[in-house]
Amino acid sequence: MTATLFITIAVFLAVLFILSLPLSRLLVQLIDGEPARSLMQMEKRLWRCSAVKPREMNKYQYGLAIIIFNLCGLVLLFTLLMTQAWLPLNPEHMPNMSWDLALNTAVSFVTNTNWQAYSGETTLSYFSQMVGLTVQNFLSAATGIAVVFAFIRAFSRHSSQTIGNAWVDLTRITLYILLPLALVLALFFVSQGVLQNVSPYIHLTSLEGAQQVLPMGPVASQEAIKLLGTNGGGFFGANSAHPFENPTALSNMVQMLAIFLIPCALCMAFGRAVGDSRQGNALLWAMVLIFIVAVIVVIYAELNGPDFLTQLSLNGHSNMEGKESRFGIIASSLYAVVTTAASCGAVNAMHDSFTALGGMVPMWLMQIGEVVFGGVGSGLYGMLLFVLLTVFIAGQMIGRSPEYLGKKIEVYEIKMTALAILVTPTLVLLGTALAISTDAGRSGILNPGAHGFSEVLYAFSSAANNNGSAFAGLSVNTPFYNLMLALAMFLGRFGVILPVLAIAGSLAAKKHQPAGNGTLPTHGPLFIGLLIGTILLVGALTFVPALALGPIAEHLQF
Repeated sequence: MTATLFITIAVFLAVLFILSLPLSRLLVQLIDGEPARSLMQMEKRLWRCSAVKPREMNKYQYGLAIIIFNLCGLVLLFTLLMTQAWLPLNPEHMPNMSWDLALNTAVSFVTNTNWQAYSGETTLSYFSQMVGLTVQNFLSAATGIAVVFAFIRAFSRHSSQTIGNAWVDLTRITLYILLPLALVLALFFVSQGVLQNVSPYIHLTSLEGAQQVLPMGPVASQEAIKLLGTNGGGFFGANSAHPFENPTALSNMVQMLAIFLIPCALCMAFGRAVGDSRQGNALLWAMVLIFIVAVIVVIYAELNGPDFLTQLSLNGHSNMEGKESRFGIIASSLYAVVTTAASCGAVNAMHDSFTALGGMVPMWLMQIGEVVFGGVGSGLYGMLLFVLLTVFIAGQMIGRSPEYLGKKIEVYEIKMTALAILVTPTLVLLGTALAISTDAGRSGILNPGAHGFSEVLYAFSSAANNNGSAFAGLSVNTPFYNLMLALAMFLGRFGVILPVLAIAGSLAAKKHQPAGNGTLPTHGPLFIGLLIGTILLVGALTFVPALALGPIAEHLQF
């Protein structure tokens, strides 16, 4: 079993790096604003038709464009969900969503969270799935990548008042990155048996004489971008545990690779864009080391469950509850770590059924900001925030002004960094406290004690960090949770994006400072260790008390 574990992790990472390398080269071209000439000609016609002037923007213009773009998407999606009963492609005659659930869902998909307080096959029409959710899967992913493009330019440019053009970035990312990759991946999923049709549901009689309904739908097209864009919202309520979404072991491995593909390529592209590939490699090493440890802990916890599993004459201590037999413990545990290390939220197993420690690790990966590969764009700019914090702490320790890639890190950048890092912990802890202390919040808890607390803590950790996965023992389709989690998702997304763009604008305007004898190297083992230590320290100081009340207390009970 140990050999199988390490071989699985090694093969997964090796294939991931091989696939990410060519993609990183294309990303660098887009960051530098130099796509192929044939594409530039097509763009010129597009700008004429759309009346967009592809001029460079400063940080205020870029941030305003991102906010307006996403608010328009939110309003349109909310309206669509509230009127889906009267729109086409609704063969099962799905009714309109309630206003609070529609608002929660619209905020969820616009913020790249894809939290689902409903089951898709019994709630949404094909039109809502395709025109509403799938479109936002593309656009929310493009938003995250566009923001990190602007952040990378802040380090590669010198004395510049601009950080790119938001409309150009969003268009190029969607047309040249997301659409081609999603098309290829959707075709692969169809070859594996994933559904892709607009047929009515099939009503049949089973061999036992019971009536059964087999849902149909355009699944593969939504599945592809849900993974590539680290969105995570499934066509079915069971998500990637459903055989119509994830039928084979091969499709399961490809899904995990798709989740990490763009985040990994962005790290490589960062190093190339700033002229020092060692910088991107250092970030990758930090991510990989945390990821490997997290995978080992979850698999160990699931293979060595509580003693009562043996007393019940089950398969030793192994915890197979909530896991698909076609995947098993190792693949299910690896998927759980991948989807919560990234901000994806897709699941192929029931996280609520994991052991206390096995479920705590995915929760903690979200709570540290999902910077271990992370979401498309958001993972890298989240990690760069920790880099700036690490450089600042190290600078204070040696009595030197902190610098990163030739840019001085001063008071303004540190204030914005602290604000961005503290937004999500504040939302998680305050939201959990409010839910636990009110009748409306406690009424949704289906399990008593420490596990019930963990369900609430996981929900707000998932929402504020734009993940979307859940401990399913919490009844969240209520006005209280729909509105509270919508607020957490919105502030967790844009409460980080705006400080990041503020830092980008400030750094881009600074002159490049040549490295001196006292400059801290930011690419070696020492810095990687400092970076990992900073991430762990912030996570420990912020969330250990809450984790002690939930999964740690539950583990000690057994």
